[in-house]
Amino acid sequence: MNDVHIKNIAENRKARHEYFIVDTWEAGMVLVGTEVKALREGRANLKDAYAKIKKGEVWVYQLHISPYSHASYDNHNPLRPRKLLLNRSEIRRLAAKTNETGHTLIPLKLYFKNGKVKLLLALAKGKRKYDKREAIRRRDAQRDLERAGRQR
Repeated sequence: MNDVHIKNIAENRKARHEYFIVDTWEAGMVLVGTEVKALREGRANLKDAYAKIKKGEVWVYQLHISPYSHASYDNHNPLRPRKLLLNRSEIRRLAAKTNETGHTLIPLKLYFKNGKVKLLLALAKGKRKYDKREAIRRRDAQRDLERAGRQR
């Protein structure tokens, strides 16, 4: 009945290692035609991307969308700032939470949802080095337990 068709484009896998994810929001994006066509080819990189709130609007920076391969003279700038579409109340809530020390906005995932480009935006708090080491230690221990269980 309520078919939601989702197709992943890009994911920031390192973000979960570098940050504690506090909360997430789904946002639309304002894009030009060649950007959408390049995204359909899967040509995006979220690695260094981050978001900021300026004058009551949320913008994403350093989101690299490669130029569309079949475009001629009118191609887009790959690293231009892109506006995110969120409700005013969501933007107010984000602004209040990002003013707390150590919180930042990080894009986690870029995907198509029913033909529209969506960005999963996370409110995140940076991890310290010892937090990252602890997470790696826990993951290795879990992997060893699963291996031992399979060998029995």
